[in-house]
Amino acid sequence: MDNGYIPKTENELEIWMKENCFNFNHYSINGSAIFEGFGIDRIGGRFIWYYTERGEKNNLAYFQSESEIVEYAFNHIKSDKWAKAYCIGFTTSKDEKEEIANVLREMGLEYFQDQIPYYGLERPVFRTFVLGCDINKTEHLKDKYFKKK
Repeated sequence: MDNGYIPKTENELEIWMKENCFNFNHYSINGSAIFEGFGIDRIGGRFIWYYTERGEKNNLAYFQSESEIVEYAFNHIKSDKWAKAYCIGFTTSKDEKEEIANVLREMGLEYFQDQIPYYGLERPVFRTFVLGCDINKTEHLKDKYFKKK
């Protein structure tokens, strides 16, 4: 994916994320807005790696240069499976969970599934995620398998 490449600027990091289909849902890079997650901030000549959740912003690390914080963020992001995970299946049906898994296997795509108590412990939701640019090959599956009611 990166072949030893390490971006040096926030702009380069943003481009790398887009080219490799990382999502920006929980990363504020180059000024993108998020509700919760990690980000890069600049105050004076210092660069700050922060985490924000429920309106609370916590500064986690400080850096003297843009290249230092960008390398730190790059390593963090590329090791975070959720940064490249896209939910294409959201259903209470075990049959649909298995059906979408079979479709993805037939397509030869990597995926993972989990189960959350979204509607309570007695009625869990089965989620299916694809990684990175595979979202471009599977976006159409959301029409059938993403049933958030």
